[in-house]
Amino acid sequence: MMTTRSARSSTIAAHAEVLVRETALAARAAQCEFAGATRAVKDAALLAMASALRARSGSICGANEEDLAAAREAGMKEGLVDRLALDEARIERIAASVEEIAALPDPVGQVVDGSTMPNGLRARRLRVPMGVVGMIYEARPNVTVDAAALAVKSGNAVVLRGGSAAGRSNAAIVAALRASLADRGLPADLVTTVDPAGREGAQALMRARGLIDVLVPRGGAGLIRAVVENSSVPVIETGSGNCHVYVDASADLAAAVGIVVNAKTQRVGVCNAAETLLVHQDVAQEYLPAAARALWERGTTLHADEASRAILADPAAGEGVERYLVAAVEEDWGTEYGSLDLAVRVVDDLEAAISHIRRYTTGHTEAVLAQDVAVINRFIAGMDSAAIMVNASTRFTDGGQLGLGAELGISTQKLHARGPMGLVELTTTTWVVEGDGHVRP
Repeated sequence: MMTTRSARSSTIAAHAEVLVRETALAARAAQCEFAGATRAVKDAALLAMASALRARSGSICGANEEDLAAAREAGMKEGLVDRLALDEARIERIAASVEEIAALPDPVGQVVDGSTMPNGLRARRLRVPMGVVGMIYEARPNVTVDAAALAVKSGNAVVLRGGSAAGRSNAAIVAALRASLADRGLPADLVTTVDPAGREGAQALMRARGLIDVLVPRGGAGLIRAVVENSSVPVIETGSGNCHVYVDASADLAAAVGIVVNAKTQRVGVCNAAETLLVHQDVAQEYLPAAARALWERGTTLHADEASRAILADPAAGEGVERYLVAAVEEDWGTEYGSLDLAVRVVDDLEAAISHIRRYTTGHTEAVLAQDVAVINRFIAGMDSAAIMVNASTRFTDGGQLGLGAELGISTQKLHARGPMGLVELTTTTWVVEGDGHVRP
């Protein structure tokens, strides 16, 4: 006989399936109604969404404060708390990013290619919306807005599952966005959520093949792996970020200190933060103490290999060694810390750096700091990652920074989309073939 607990779990799962199905069907109906919208209609909707976020910033921040209090009580790491946090300034930046998306060209209807066949058939390949996009993500309320804005601009509907840690924040944001759409006479179900279904809602979303056209997970490695392994819906895989910075013997060492500090400490809880620093042995003695002092000033613990520790344990390296210098272990090279921790290794040369990165990379972002063009070209050729930075911080792997307005996520897979995913990545293509009574012989 089924136990009380298993019966309750079965009932919750069944309710989640119903909610997800009803939500996805409503989203599909809304997307069908919206599919022929002009750019002017889409842009007006986006501007209304931005205005609604500003108008409701007080209530959104109030909801976020409750989420933050619960997160800290539960022991969430500060890097993740920062990713969860909203304030008036962040909401203003989020609203401004929606306006930036409105200013971008509409990809829908663009002709990718086309030709006239020898028999007179005229063929064109056009960009069209994906349809209904599902998002499963963790404590990142800004993603709620990014996903909704990109979906509307590209003619899609979006079904969101934003995680319990940001539940109140996401509910307040979704309410604002839906109200702004309804006020414009547009279907509110272009932006929907299955958050009320909880964890079971995420599971049901993964099984909603035929209702959801594509599913995008965004979060830590465990979340992404769970979605990829358990989803029957096609998945665009976003990746965790074990990002590397290689400082070559030819690097501008003063600039390299600032770049590494920015890459590691500007925001630690994001996937494009640097997690490993590799330094050419010929400049390690000069570079590492300067970089370490700057990183220690910001509270960064260095997980250093033996060669690095030999340099940094020298009293001339400065204060803070006892607190901020520890011996690296094998696990460090593959870790995405999401905190003020950085793995450090001295390498023999460029090829050793490439070999290390190829072994431990998650395929997200790698950076080379060098002035030698041959080194730069070899590094680029040797990488297999979504983004490569040359004399720039890894933090620039970001849709907003690269002119996309915002991003749905950063894809580390190789099919359909790779790197920051913006409007174009939320479209697919269809063939339009025109004839004059043509029949195939």
